[in-house]
Amino acid sequence: MPSVLIVDDLLSIHEMLDAVIQPTGFTTAFATDGEKALIRYKADKFDLVLADIDMKPMDGITLLKQLKVYDPSAIIVIMTAYASTESAVLALKFGAFDYLQKPFRVDELIATLKRGMEFKHFNTERANSTSAPAVKAADVEGRLVGESPQNKKLAQQVKKLVTVRTPVLLQGESGTGKTTVAEILHAGSAPAEAPLVRIDCEQSSADDFHAGLLGHNGAGGTWVQQARGGTLLLQNLHCLALPTQQELVGVLRNTAHSFRLICTTTEDLEKLTDEGRFNDELFYRVASLPVALSALRERADDIPALVKHFLGKATNPNFDANLIEFTADAVDTLRAYHWPGNLSELGQVVTKIAATTDTRVVTSAQLPLRLKEVKDWPKLADYLAGQERQYIEMVLNACRGDKIAAAKVLGVDMAKVFK
Repeated sequence: MPSVLIVDDLLSIHEMLDAVIQPTGFTTAFATDGEKALIRYKADKFDLVLADIDMKPMDGITLLKQLKVYDPSAIIVIMTAYASTESAVLALKFGAFDYLQKPFRVDELIATLKRGMEFKHFNTERANSTSAPAVKAADVEGRLVGESPQNKKLAQQVKKLVTVRTPVLLQGESGTGKTTVAEILHAGSAPAEAPLVRIDCEQSSADDFHAGLLGHNGAGGTWVQQARGGTLLLQNLHCLALPTQQELVGVLRNTAHSFRLICTTTEDLEKLTDEGRFNDELFYRVASLPVALSALRERADDIPALVKHFLGKATNPNFDANLIEFTADAVDTLRAYHWPGNLSELGQVVTKIAATTDTRVVTSAQLPLRLKEVKDWPKLADYLAGQERQYIEMVLNACRGDKIAAAKVLGVDMAKVFK
């Protein structure tokens, strides 16, 4: 039977919890403070830890931190008597599986413990799998193209993340490959027939969210039900309104054990949280494993390999697109470009050229104008030295009058530049 270590300085709490937990199939053990609990856990590793936050000499948060250092896989539920969620959010920040606010209902307690065990079983099964690593490695290396240090680091992170079910937050500019990483994680951590439910928080309406994601009474809507046993992918999470974020917290508390949660964002959610523009509890529930994807301009050495990769997926009416080659000067131009659209933009450029070229050799002259003129633009130092209007006009001309593209190059709000 699964074991629970109950940590509380009140013996009456021990007796009460023992009476309600044991009949549900758990064995129980007890400690009256954090120091004793740490000793007991090291001597006899428990499946779950249920710890009060207000204890002396070692409180629940300190115990949580030390347990996660000793055993990163420890499943810890924190009990708090505070009316606010401040202490609960702090517990999530330091790796608690969940929290319970006193007084809590017995069914809420048992449901939380069962979710913890489901989470533990999933991670244990993935860790003990003998066939998955080779499959994961082949899939990762085949889809995350490039030998740059940034891409190698990302590939290593992804290979580790497919073995756990912990929520993952993918952060990066538009077009950096967040959806690709999400697809790899789903394929590596779910059965072949399991669903991948994709929801774009930027495109979905408030009514869609309430019906599909939130549902009624915190049970989740149709999207949540569809994702059971598979993966729920919430794209552009930063676009959710604050009230919706708060409702989503309740849904995740009740349902997140039944699917793999992956979220993507182009914003710095931690900064938004500090500024009060993103729900702090939601942040710590989705960001326990953040993964940063580099912009293409930061890994320009991968461009030759990426060009070959996209050529392999392209078509040409006259010959095999795989036979197309980009000259050295063409590749140098691609390296010098800033790529505001990142991998998506590079893929579109290569695919279009491959589809329209009547020669197998692509030179710099065949590249779009916006790519070739970037190296002739003034340096940013000149821009900052007072040549603002001239710089803006040159960027705008290079972008053929496209104000949105020029604003991306400048890295500023379009409305502030083009009045």
